[in-house]
Amino acid sequence: MKPANETPPARPKIVVCPSCGGESVYAASNPFRPFCSERCKNMDFGAWASESFRVPASGLPEDQADGAEPLQ
Repeated sequence: MKPANETPPARPKIVVCPSCGGESVYAASNPFRPFCSERCKNMDFGAWASESFRVPASGLPEDQADGAEPLQ
């Protein structure tokens, strides 16, 4: 019988892997967190290093809309 003041071990937090969308354990036991594996971590790093991650631009910033040089 367990002592009354003993708490059960905490369940690990499960998150979505940013690369493959699978489940990933977000805990110190997973050295690749938030990724599920070394492969997913390396794929994400490769995409970042090759500048595949970009924010779409809708046009020039307001201060450059008239063709003027940007202020420095």
